[in-house]
Amino acid sequence: MSERDVFEYALLRVVPRVERGECFNAGVLVYCRAHSFVAARTHLDENKLFALDPDADLVGVRAALRAVEGVCGGGKAAGQAAGDDAGRRFRWLIAPRSTVVQPGPVHTGLTADPRAEADRLLQLLVR
Repeated sequence: MSERDVFEYALLRVVPRVERGECFNAGVLVYCRAHSFVAARTHLDENKLFALDPDADLVGVRAALRAVEGVCGGGKAAGQAAGDDAGRRFRWLIAPRSTVVQPGPVHTGLTADPRAEADRLLQLLVR
């Protein structure tokens, strides 16, 4: 059996009308310190978005999800977080916020492949 390392993950939730608190999962953030790995996988279900808010800003929600992916990727796309390590970027992304795209609680697990884990969690919890 291959060696497995601790990883953390949080769901990305879309809350089209923050005042109502209704949400659905649109992505997952995965962080594994042992691999210096942080990534976001996203999938926006437009039908769910418009069911909760027929006037939702589809372009804005897509941009917010892309921004999370950019911060995870680091480099120029990460903006001010570009120089931060994977752990700091993950911690910044999971900080509570009152916006349309919000992180859920952090959970932990064990994995031999954090990249594959991100894909697996997207399929299991979002799609």
